[in-house]
Amino acid sequence: MRIPELFKAKKPVISFEIFPPKRETGLEKIYETVGKLSVCNPDFISVTYGAAGSLVNNYTCEIASRIKHDYGIEPLAHLTCVNSSMSDVDEMIRRFAEADIENVLALRGDIVPEAAIKSEFSHANELAIEVQRNSGLQILGACYPEGHTESRNLIEDIHNLKYKIGAGAKVLITQLFFDNQKFYEFLAAARNLGVDVPVSAGIMPIVSHKQIEKTVALSGASIPPAFAEMIEKYGDDPDALYEHGIQYAVDQIRDLIEHGVDGIHLYTMNNPEVSLEIYERVKDLL
Repeated sequence: MRIPELFKAKKPVISFEIFPPKRETGLEKIYETVGKLSVCNPDFISVTYGAAGSLVNNYTCEIASRIKHDYGIEPLAHLTCVNSSMSDVDEMIRRFAEADIENVLALRGDIVPEAAIKSEFSHANELAIEVQRNSGLQILGACYPEGHTESRNLIEDIHNLKYKIGAGAKVLITQLFFDNQKFYEFLAAARNLGVDVPVSAGIMPIVSHKQIEKTVALSGASIPPAFAEMIEKYGDDPDALYEHGIQYAVDQIRDLIEHGVDGIHLYTMNNPEVSLEIYERVKDLL
């Protein structure tokens, strides 16, 4: 199934994101997670690109293949390029083809100290061009409701985004955000500048103090007053933060659906229980 076709057939498209384990021993836990998520009937599940962009101990293709063939759910395999050579990328494209994977999310990837930066790709649009040149894969891309941290402003980032679309990206998935108004402003600006592909809203529930310290601090997403109040009030109460964090994500999703969002992409952090609880609270709108 070509994921861009899903966005033509229904609204909203519902998807989840999981990430591979660092070791093979963790694969069974991942498949347990997928099994639990499958009861929500997601339209697709994305699998992040493991091993810091390396082909060694990279389980992305294997997991994506199992999602498709064992669980009957369409996979979206992430593919990054900043730490990859042209031959690395072409090898992953070959693996995807052999596994009957049809959709990839083309990303530059994070710059990490332990992985050497290669010189053949600098931006995701360059990767998308190579994917398009060397395969029949459907390409999706990432976007940033508040602008990429390396862009001077949102408008410049949207113009850069159009290069990605020109290189073949047919659907966009946003980075996480906590302020829906920022998403609506981004979407209006993007449409005004000619971005006409579907945009799925990336939502990450914050349900633990560890996520506050890592995810919130590093995401660059702005903190609206209601979110800040929740963190201040329940940050030291694990049970209350868990409940209110789920409800905050639910409120975000319900508002987005009521405003006609193309899709909801839930960053599960491999925690199916949180995703299942959210699904139960929004399924009446689906």
